[in-house]
Amino acid sequence: MPLNISLITPAEKRALNGNSVTANRWARILTGLGHRVSVANSNDGQWHWNNCDLLVAIHAFRSARAIEAFRSRYPGRALIVLLAGTDIYRFQFSAPHIVRRSLHAASKLVALHDQTGDDLPPEAGPKLRIIRQSALPLPQPLSPSKKTFDVCIAGHLREEKDPLRTALAARLAPSSSKLRVVHLGKAHTRQWAAAARTEMQTNPRYIWRGEVRRWQVRRQFARAHAMVISSVMEGGANVVSEAIVAGLPIIASDISGNQGMLGPAHPGYFATGDETSLAEVLVRAERDRVFLESVRATSLAKAPLYHPDRERAAWSALLEEL
Repeated sequence: MPLNISLITPAEKRALNGNSVTANRWARILTGLGHRVSVANSNDGQWHWNNCDLLVAIHAFRSARAIEAFRSRYPGRALIVLLAGTDIYRFQFSAPHIVRRSLHAASKLVALHDQTGDDLPPEAGPKLRIIRQSALPLPQPLSPSKKTFDVCIAGHLREEKDPLRTALAARLAPSSSKLRVVHLGKAHTRQWAAAARTEMQTNPRYIWRGEVRRWQVRRQFARAHAMVISSVMEGGANVVSEAIVAGLPIIASDISGNQGMLGPAHPGYFATGDETSLAEVLVRAERDRVFLESVRATSLAKAPLYHPDRERAAWSALLEEL
């Protein structure tokens, strides 16, 4: 029987961040499964739940007010809460009472990577379901530059992403290196924008192109030799699943959110927050084709886990549980 589903997200309607991408994809999946879906901002207080059979809330902390209001008004209705990376790795500790209330209110919890269960309170375990974010292959084969060794960063400039770590690592590469860092993403503050512009002026290996559309990110993937994800916390970044399915070698910080997607044996990890460690991996990737191919092959082996059919099936199974 079709359900009336309200999906709320802290992201603005036209934002290009992870919460917005997730909300739009889930709305398409749930609609494709035959349900009626409305998407609203969790912070505006204009919630219309009179005919809502199920609430899907993105972000336990940032959507906490809406989650609490829904559970108070409809104590018997189903509620699914997506745990964002900042829920798990920041707000669980800085605002535990708020996150715990959302965990308690939820009928089910959804997370995006396999190590999430190790990072949550034990009582969350029975409610937790892992739904990996799917991705589609690139429309064209990879065709990286022959003049430079390009690494792509696809992430906004904010603290959680440690956004300039790769630029700092590029400074440490030997003068013979052809390393070039191409960074796609919006600066969340004027300070981050100024820092990126200053880095471009003083570091010829770093290019910041600002916020771009998804198709432009995918085009840059096709031109790159590798992708770097330098985050200090992630709930399961969609750019990682995109790069996995694209067959792009992934060089990643060794945080739970990356290891939960790529697996603990992935050869492309570097020590989180350490530009010297990252520089060593980047230089090795540029010089050692066998190593770079091992990073690519290990990433690509995970691609079947991120097929759209698996994501749809996971949602279908979750709704059947409810």
